[in-house]
Amino acid sequence: MVLEQLIQLRDVYKIYQMGEEAVHALDGVSFSISQGEFVAIVGSSGSGKSTAMNIIGCLDVPTSGTYHLGGTDVSTMDDDQQAEIRNKMLGFIFQQYNLIPKLTVQENVELPLLYGGISAEERHKRAVQSLERVGLADKRRNLPSQLSGGQQQRVSIARALAGEPSVILADEPTGALDSRTGREVLSFLQKLNAEGDTVVLITHDNSIAVKAKRIIRLQDGKIVYDGDARAPEAVVQPLESGEEAEA
Repeated sequence: MVLEQLIQLRDVYKIYQMGEEAVHALDGVSFSISQGEFVAIVGSSGSGKSTAMNIIGCLDVPTSGTYHLGGTDVSTMDDDQQAEIRNKMLGFIFQQYNLIPKLTVQENVELPLLYGGISAEERHKRAVQSLERVGLADKRRNLPSQLSGGQQQRVSIARALAGEPSVILADEPTGALDSRTGREVLSFLQKLNAEGDTVVLITHDNSIAVKAKRIIRLQDGKIVYDGDARAPEAVVQPLESGEEAEA
């Protein structure tokens, strides 16, 4: 069975002008991610991984090259068009949970759906279903302050799932967690992928990247490895600290 290619970057450049110097954050990057994959985009600071995430997440556009999301060329869209496709097709999980302290767990999960014009009945249904998937349906009336860090991150995963996205985009999702809780969150991402969700994980950490099935390694804005996360060459080069500012 041929899987649908959800994400397609072709010869993508992202160039920032720093005074008189042109900085190539992405330098001719091409890759595709198919429906149902679990892919880690990995690299040190300055590698271009955050720039790649911003383009995949419709938060930025390439300087040149094309980006197709679900068969639609989004590389030339304006801000409003990108926001629409972002809200429709992408679910975001960030290092910080970004939960609103005064809202209950369920209200936090429902909030993006409210902004999206989803009916109250449908919001409730999706929120409960998403919380059930991450094992927190019994905490839906709790406030975020009443949850552990790992539970709060699982609420943010439920919030991403409630929008029924085509792609889950996780940016350093374990960065604010201790190692044990971080492993639990990664296990949830693996579980979601096993259930058919497409997951793209952005990380600087090899030990996290290998939890995916495929690794795309960036260095100085170029792809230096794209293949099986279990292959020896996937992790043969330890990541080194790069520039202070992350591309």
